[in-house]
Amino acid sequence: MTDASSIELRGEAATAAFGRALAPSLAQAAIGLDHALTVFLQGDLGAGKTALCRALIVALGYQGLVKSPTYTLVEPYQGLSGLKIYHFDLYRLSSPEELEFLGARDYFATTPAICLLEWPDKGEGALPSPDLIVTISGHGDARTLRLHTNSAPLQQCLASLCASFAG
Repeated sequence: MTDASSIELRGEAATAAFGRALAPSLAQAAIGLDHALTVFLQGDLGAGKTALCRALIVALGYQGLVKSPTYTLVEPYQGLSGLKIYHFDLYRLSSPEELEFLGARDYFATTPAICLLEWPDKGEGALPSPDLIVTISGHGDARTLRLHTNSAPLQQCLASLCASFAG
């Protein structure tokens, strides 16, 4: 994957604002794909992966409580214009084979859809290649988001978005 962009954020509010700003680019990128747009979210426990997902899901048009899928492993949401959103938290996954029992292939084959996956390393070998990897690192309120993609249009949107947040 190509290193598209990097951004520094301070606090959960800034993370949520970035998620809201990122949502339209992801929705646009998901349209026309023959698979769900797949986003891997990597980072330590408490890094802000779920906060980013919540902001994305709401900004994509879901109106309701966004629950963490920590125990259910996946929560489905309906966004605007028929966009489906699947939020996975694979932290409690015992083995990648469990994804088969969840019917994960069906989620990744749905269109138009976005699959947000926290802890994707737990599903290694059973997941499709990501369209975007978001790696969150930092300590305290300071966070660095690194965004990697091979999609040229998505890469341009990410670079522009990160530049707007930096300035």
